[in-house]
This record gives sequence, C-alpha cells and structure tokens, in this order.
Amino acid sequence: TFWAAARIITKGAEWFRRMGTAESAGTRLISISGDCDRPGVYEYPFGTSIETILADCGGSDAQAVQISGAAGNLVLPESFSRQLGFEDLPTGGSFMVIGPQRDLLDVLANFAEFFRHESCGFCTPCRNGTTHVERFIQRLRKGRGSHTELRQFEQVLALMQRSSFCGLGCSAPTAFLDVLAQAPRVYTDRIDAKQHDPVFDLEAALSEYREMTREPGPEATTDA
Repeated sequence: TFWAAARIITKGAEWFRRMGTAESAGTRLISISGDCDRPGVYEYPFGTSIETILADCGGSDAQAVQISGAAGNLVLPESFSRQLGFEDLPTGGSFMVIGPQRDLLDVLANFAEFFRHESCGFCTPCRNGTTHVERFIQRLRKGRGSHTELRQFEQVLALMQRSSFCGLGCSAPTAFLDVLAQAPRVYTDRIDAKQHDPVFDLEAALSEYREMTREPGPEATTDA
C-alpha cells in the first residue's frame, strides 16, 4: 500500500488506473501455497485469470483453487478462466492450490473443523450451524450420510449465510456451497443409498390403501 501510494503521487492516478480492470485498478500481491511447484508471493494486475496464475506457479493440474482462505470461493477447473477482481473473484491475497491427489472432502472437513472451533458462539446460526456442518462432513467421510441429511445441510448453510451475526458465520458456508453448486458428486458419491434411503415409497403405499378403503360415492349407486 505504501509503495502504491508513493508511486501514485509521483506518476499520477491515471498511470495506476492503466493497470488492472475498470472496476479493480492496480495490482494485488498473491500469496500462493499448496500443491504447486513454485509457491510464494506474486504480484498480478487485477483481471488476471486463475489459469494464468496456475501456469506461473506450476499448479496447472490442480483440481481446485481456494481463493481468499477458507471463507472464500472454491473454484473448480471448468471455471479457471475466472479473473481476480472485485467484479468477479475478490481476494484478500490468499491463493490455495489443491492438487489432484487430495480428497476434496478432506479439505472441506479441515475447513469445517476450523470454523466450528473459531465460532465465538454468540449467535445460534453460526454456533449450531458450524457444528452441524462439521458433523455432517464427518458422517460423509465415514459413509454414513444420507440424501435427507444433504438437503438439511444445504438448508443450514443458507440459513448461516442469511442470518449469522458477523462475517465469520456469513462466509463460513461459501466453499461448501461452491462445491454443492459445481460438484455435488463430492457429497453424493459418499452416500450409501441402499443403507439410508427408504426401501419403499411410503406415500405410494398409503395412496393405494386409501384407494382400497375409499367409500363409494353417489355416482356408484344404481337404481333398484
């Protein structure tokens, strides 16, 4: 910041605005870590794509990238053309490369444990929500999750985003929702449908019973 301010004073605002994009002027220092050949601190103008950054740091085979730490966006390869900037992917500077050898559910379990531990407990959505998220992820890792629990998981994440008192609770669901939207198989592949889903359709069975016991209406009577 001090460097940028000094250069803007000497070179002028227009010089600075020529770097980056229309809505995100200048450059950003990016701390790159994780599964790449050349981790470190890089400087890029806003508007640089994830794909370009991965090529520079030796992480082109990444299965995902976590932007802005655990509370930020998780981006999968089909979206690596997205760009850093306030109009697309805002970032505080953290860039975590997740290689193909990782189990993405293990990464999410790490995030879930972190947020459960960091929640101050002041508000119910965050206090109970982070605990629920961690328990569900752990159940999935053990093959004990169900489709019903997955739907409840999505509802809890939405509630946390909407109702938590502070930014931690509001941002904690981000990565989990990103995976749900982009790669739901990360969750569904761990669900044992035979073990947890009903073995028969209760509503269909009740409908059949209601039909069998239904009293005949007036239209069913005949004249003697």
